[in-house]
Amino acid sequence: MPRLAPAALRDLVEAGLRRAGASAEMAAATAHALVEAEAQGLGSHGVARVPQYAAHLKNGRAVGDAAASVIRSRGGAALVDAAGGLAFPACALAVAEAIRRAREFGVSFVGVTNSHHFGVAAYHLVPVGAAAMVGLALGNSPAAMAVAGGRRPLLGTNPIAAIFPRKNGAALTIDLSLSQVARGKVMIAAKEGRPIPTGWALDADGQPTTDAKAALAGSMVAMGGAKGATLALVVELLACALTGAAMGFEADSFLVDEGNRPGVGQAFLVIDPAALAGMPTYLERVEAMIAAMEKDPGVRLPGYRRNALSAEAARDGIEIDPMLHRRLLELAG
Repeated sequence: MPRLAPAALRDLVEAGLRRAGASAEMAAATAHALVEAEAQGLGSHGVARVPQYAAHLKNGRAVGDAAASVIRSRGGAALVDAAGGLAFPACALAVAEAIRRAREFGVSFVGVTNSHHFGVAAYHLVPVGAAAMVGLALGNSPAAMAVAGGRRPLLGTNPIAAIFPRKNGAALTIDLSLSQVARGKVMIAAKEGRPIPTGWALDADGQPTTDAKAALAGSMVAMGGAKGATLALVVELLACALTGAAMGFEADSFLVDEGNRPGVGQAFLVIDPAALAGMPTYLERVEAMIAAMEKDPGVRLPGYRRNALSAEAARDGIEIDPMLHRRLLELAG
């Protein structure tokens, strides 16, 4: 399989997005996020998304020259309008605002509206950890899961991510979808003609399926059943009701070329530990928790495997499926 250095892959992705109509800033921000996901072994949110994003730019589902801006602001709260563009510049602006406001007020909540697919949720929290702050990231997506007791997809798979900086060593980074697995994994299985495990998804009739294409036409199974579905509802309301964004059932699937502008929402909560128990106490408590965890030999600190894979990719390059590589070259012209 082709193996590309991360910088070369970023250039290729960026060129394809620029050719599809994205501004220089949007293409660069998106390429960086997708290649980093690929480097971390998260192919479902990596460069396999480029053809989809390019189609959305060409078909008007994403606005290539959109300029994200802060449209409402009060104290530690603010709202960023992504203006229908790809999500990454808007999320970067929101996170920067959240860090700045948390420094001033101790805590901040910044939402993003009129947005698009925001990739790996934890990716957006890296600057929060670098600023020695605690962060949460939430986002909704087009309907793929039923509410508790329902059959019709109304909720997105709605990821939650968190970051906790450490005194020494990389921050703890937690990232999970509220479906049993990320829907992107089903998307890749459908493209490759592979079955999926039982328990991941239901078909359009609400029956368990191992057919990835039938799963995409049906619904994802919520992590933890009714509890996971209800937690996804919490994310939906935080990311949409507070921001004015589209609910999952109002947004056409990310996985099709034609459709409406998704207009989904994201939200970032940032907390300065110095405003509460104080930074020394916070850091001591985090290390106490980690020390207790590591007494069990099988424990893996969250986020550390992704960090190791990213470092390996920086050294050895990133393998790309040959068909996807050809498609990226076509998009880049």
